[in-house]
Amino acid sequence: MTIQQVLLLLLLWMWLPHPCHTEMLFRRTPDLRPKSFGGRASGNDGKAIHRQKRGWMWNQFFLLEEYTGSDYQYVGKLHSDQDKGDGSLKYILSGDGAGTLFIIDEKTGDIHATRRIDREEKAFYTLRAQAINRRTLRPVEPESEFVIKIHDINDNEPTFPEEIYTASVPEMSVVGTSVVQVTATDADDPSYGNSARIIYSILQGQPYFSVEPETGIIRTALPNMNRENREQYQVVIQAKDMGGQMGGLSGTTTVNITLTDVNDNPPRFPQSTIHLRIPESSPVGTAIGSVKATDADTGKNAEVEYRIIDGDGTDMFDIVTQKDTQEGIITVRKPLDYETRRLYTLKVEAENTYVDPRFYYLGPFKDTTIVKISVEDVDEPPVFSRSSYLFEVHEDIELGTIIGTVMARDPDSASSPIRFSLDRHTDLDRIFNIHSGNGSIYTSKPLDREISQWHNLSVIAAEINNPKDTTRVPVYVRILDVNDNAPQFAVFYDTFVCENARAGQLIQTISAVDKDDPLGGQKFFFSLAAVNPNFTVQDNEDNTARILTRRNGFSRHEISTYLLPVVISDNDYPIQSSTGTLTIRVCACDSRGNMQSCSAEALLLPAGLSTGALVAILLCIIILLVIVVLFAALKRQRKKEPLILSKEDIRDNIVSYNDEGGGEEDTQAFDIGTLRNPAAIEDKKLRRDILPETLFVPRRTPSAPDNTDVRDFINQRLKEHDTDPSAPPYDSLATYAYEGNDSIAESLSSLESGTTEGDQNYDYLREWGPRFNKLAEMYGGGESDKDTS
Repeated sequence: MTIQQVLLLLLLWMWLPHPCHTEMLFRRTPDLRPKSFGGRASGNDGKAIHRQKRGWMWNQFFLLEEYTGSDYQYVGKLHSDQDKGDGSLKYILSGDGAGTLFIIDEKTGDIHATRRIDREEKAFYTLRAQAINRRTLRPVEPESEFVIKIHDINDNEPTFPEEIYTASVPEMSVVGTSVVQVTATDADDPSYGNSARIIYSILQGQPYFSVEPETGIIRTALPNMNRENREQYQVVIQAKDMGGQMGGLSGTTTVNITLTDVNDNPPRFPQSTIHLRIPESSPVGTAIGSVKATDADTGKNAEVEYRIIDGDGTDMFDIVTQKDTQEGIITVRKPLDYETRRLYTLKVEAENTYVDPRFYYLGPFKDTTIVKISVEDVDEPPVFSRSSYLFEVHEDIELGTIIGTVMARDPDSASSPIRFSLDRHTDLDRIFNIHSGNGSIYTSKPLDREISQWHNLSVIAAEINNPKDTTRVPVYVRILDVNDNAPQFAVFYDTFVCENARAGQLIQTISAVDKDDPLGGQKFFFSLAAVNPNFTVQDNEDNTARILTRRNGFSRHEISTYLLPVVISDNDYPIQSSTGTLTIRVCACDSRGNMQSCSAEALLLPAGLSTGALVAILLCIIILLVIVVLFAALKRQRKKEPLILSKEDIRDNIVSYNDEGGGEEDTQAFDIGTLRNPAAIEDKKLRRDILPETLFVPRRTPSAPDNTDVRDFINQRLKEHDTDPSAPPYDSLATYAYEGNDSIAESLSSLESGTTEGDQNYDYLREWGPRFNKLAEMYGGGESDKDTS
């Protein structure tokens, strides 16, 4: 047997799934006596060369995964050539899983796995082994590293990353068109056997689709699959390991395939002829109706463009494509007239906007239909001969002059008479009027271009038989200018001439304006109304003129103001002119001609009186005025406050009240006994109804005799107070019970009324006005009650 055959058998044995019975020989340590290998050789020196025998190291073990036996799974055996079999050596294991997953017999070196091992969790384990002297615990061999590799078994099925795939492919695709690729994975070892070799097959979806076994690419299997017939397909793909052989594990996934649309269907009108109706009064742009062609495609493949390609109404109607509804909207392009034409025929075409060149053979992708439009008769309003009217008239025409005529007719076959009127909202001043029968517009008030150059009127035309149907037309009246305004000064001129002016000196430049607007432009002429010895006018021929002096020197003491009439005329027909008067003041000027003073009174002042002196005089006058005002105000404050505050206020016994009073029994305000007995006045008794500003000690006066009349006593005391400078501002006494000799009503006091015993007639109180009504009712009512009782 050759070496190659031996190696081949050894490799086959290694790949077989069986427990390993491999011994690992350790290399001898250098201090041990080497053993002689069987062969010898001679050197150049003639001495025999002995070859040292080495310990062989087996550095890899193999172990099957998923062991199901009840005993520990045998891995292999470690053995040292120093082991005599007497138990003096001890084998030690360290590394991945040592002591837990892998254990070793200390005496024999047998290695076992304590539990099932999954290669998908860990494919190999690296461990280290050593043999030591059990008695001295010294190593007899150096530490050696080896690997336990886990052999794979087919214990994992192929899996797909997605449970459901979604894919799409255009309809009408050729056979073999790629749809989508699905890929499954297997956790088994792809380098050992066929456990991870996957083969794809289709379980559901035939005969429409197929799948490539090695790559998992799904392709179309039938030609011309039509989305309009079927749009959704469900395909089930299986992935099986072991190369698809019997006993292999498998997994499945679902692929939902949608056929996408292509433009393989042309639009079609459901009807070959469509009838529409529209009233003749419909305005331009009115939608008459819609047409729609159906298309089995979707999206942009179903988009349709409509157009009118033929017919006798191509210039009367338009069609617009409605994108959202894919309809063709037919609209009115020009006004319709039932009396002119009653029926129109249109040929409408619908065509796809997007056509796929691959499907030209299925075309043409368009369709046509006939649209018949019937015009319905309606009672139409009057129609003017023009859309607007423009009349021009001069502003000086006479009242009642016709400026123009509007015309309108009834478009209906009945031809009803028309009545015209003006919309007064457009002619608030009622300057114009219109003949209701013939539409002639005439003036009813004078025209003035300078007030309003344009008048925008609105004329209303209505049928006499149907006044509700009206039509309006704008009428523009332009007022033409007539030279009826005279030119005037452009502004008010404040003109002065210096006293030291010389002859020919310019003192003012004047200009004029005119409300008229002649076609050739404004042209004014300036002249004097009469020859003036002091001033003259020089026309500049540019609508301005200069005012010049004719002599040297002017004196404001002699004449302070000159009036200069200037005639201004225009050059239009008829010529209009006006006279404007310039007021020229004579003023004192400096050497440069700057005005200093124009007042003639300034000449009367002393020559040496300066401006500061004038200011001082004015300040003195102001101060005097202030002093006078303050003095008058202080004196007014010292005046006595009136006792009667209003016309309604009536005092009796110096007490204020708003009714008829308390009579003699009211003694709170003043003690009547003081008047009857002056000796009873207390020294420091003050009046109680008015608070005095300053308290003064009452002055003792000689008492009048007891039989003195009350009136004489009052007059005496009044005289004393009037002559007393120390008397307070408020009089402490008031006149009552005695009304005076000039009173028409005589005395109304209750002091004297008690002395009269006879009946009195108080009816005359009613004649004194409303203020005495209350007294008249009191006294008059009392008498009447007295009589009745």
